[in-house]
Amino acid sequence: MPTFPAPDGTLLTYHLAGEGPPLVCLPGGPMQDSAYLGDLGGLTAHRTLIRLDLRGTGRSHRPADPASYRCDRQVDDVEALREELGLDHLDLLAHCAGANLAALYTARHPDRVARLALITPSVYAVGLDITADDRLRTARLRRHEPWFPPAYTALEAVTEGRATPDSWQSVAPFWYARWDEESQAFRAAEDEQRNNEAAGVYASAGAFHPPTTRAALTAFTAPVLVLAGEADVAGPPRVMSEYTGLFPNARLVVQPGAAHFPWLDDGERFVGAVASALADTVRG
Repeated sequence: MPTFPAPDGTLLTYHLAGEGPPLVCLPGGPMQDSAYLGDLGGLTAHRTLIRLDLRGTGRSHRPADPASYRCDRQVDDVEALREELGLDHLDLLAHCAGANLAALYTARHPDRVARLALITPSVYAVGLDITADDRLRTARLRRHEPWFPPAYTALEAVTEGRATPDSWQSVAPFWYARWDEESQAFRAAEDEQRNNEAAGVYASAGAFHPPTTRAALTAFTAPVLVLAGEADVAGPPRVMSEYTGLFPNARLVVQPGAAHFPWLDDGERFVGAVASALADTVRG
């Protein structure tokens, strides 16, 4: 796998797959091996995916300074990747917590981002509020599922601040459109792929300054896609609509029936939406 040094000397790895124009992909987790993104439902038929293993994850090395796991400090890693690739501008896709890093990178380097795709994004970097009612209302779309009663009870505990480790395990079906053997295996692999030490630092004090980031994104005029899952309790569509409104040139797509990993739920629909958005004309 190709490697390159971060500004602090940490050796980082990225993965190439597919055909077409390059698309840099930032994983979520937070701090999860980028392998879980796979081919993003077949997006490799349209774009060359460049999956970055964030520092301390996947095949990237662990940094000498664990404080460098903080999200804002990883912006320089993305810029180093751009320089390594020899690209003047990036088409940038980010999932979940990776969207925080993408937002900070875009705010700091707006002229380096040609197009931006935020997939079921986390909202910490922009300081939006997801209420308990947002999550529970979205969860009730799944009320006819056989696993729903105990999962919903656990989600209520999570939203009320009463979560236990068992609660987090019980709410897992909400992250997927189908809680079948494939989703359960995907979930088990996720737990093994995450760097928990890094995840604990990622959003630590000082990582985010939402007013500054929102102001910068308001001035970002390139095309932006915000793709939400209709049934995603992590990023309910109401909040995703609010996120979309932070940009002057953004489009919200709510994928029907999808949860937090929309490329797993309906790859064809996901790929169609993302490929179309990334073909938008770049600003002049």
